[in-house]
Amino acid sequence: MNKSSKENDLSSVITQVSKDDDPNRTIPLTGTVITSGTSPITKTRSSRKYRIVSILLCCLSVSNRSRSRSAIYSQRKETSTNQELIALNSDINLHFESNEKYLLPTLRVTERVKICLVIDLDETLVHSSFKPVPNADFIVPVEIDGQVHQVYVTKRPHVDEFLRRVGELFECVLFTASLAKYADPVADLLDPNQIFHSRLFRESCTYYNGNYIKDLSRLGRDIRKVIIIDNSPVSYIFHQDNAVPVTSWFDDMHDTELLTLVPIFERLALADDVIPALQDIHRRRAIV
Repeated sequence: MNKSSKENDLSSVITQVSKDDDPNRTIPLTGTVITSGTSPITKTRSSRKYRIVSILLCCLSVSNRSRSRSAIYSQRKETSTNQELIALNSDINLHFESNEKYLLPTLRVTERVKICLVIDLDETLVHSSFKPVPNADFIVPVEIDGQVHQVYVTKRPHVDEFLRRVGELFECVLFTASLAKYADPVADLLDPNQIFHSRLFRESCTYYNGNYIKDLSRLGRDIRKVIIIDNSPVSYIFHQDNAVPVTSWFDDMHDTELLTLVPIFERLALADDVIPALQDIHRRRAIV
């Protein structure tokens, strides 16, 4: 394997936006406009449902042929068959509804008052590199193809204060397009107080037109009560009205963006519907 191929294999573990001049750049999220696409999971479930429908139609055909035996028997058979099919159809619907699982666990009634805040990892809270970084906060070992590689992780300034405050106000969910074998140990070190109620990784994204999209409708939360903070607009292209954009962070240790966002999130935590609240905030920031 040549050097270029090896670097690509390593970088595929972390999906993030990179600076054009970053020597440690990894695979970027492109700005492709999304127009069409279907999740493989949806295709699989649909084909299973079609097979069951075909079986039901076959059963109906057999039932129809049996009607010629006698009018009375046919009437009774039809009634019985219809009742059975109604019951069976109900069972099928329940089966598919139960298998359309949301990404997040169901909340208790007392927990539903909090808004769900979806937080990105790479270039939003931290920056990671497979090459040594002198000021790295964490060094995380990641096994790739049987070989252990060290990932050097640097925290964005004020990330601890930011997470502590939003953790008090929101149901915080880490959602990253990076692989769990990298992102999970990073989250362990970044969040020792378990501010994140849940963690979602690349397999929870919707792969759409070459991009990993964070589809907020799959979370199992009222979309009017969901906010996403992410440095990549492509990540939330399905739900732009729910987003708080943040600039990509790499190595500026004087960055204060997370700190300036705290009072904004303090206001958003009180919103009955985050979409008009976010629109109002964006208007105010544009004026400033």
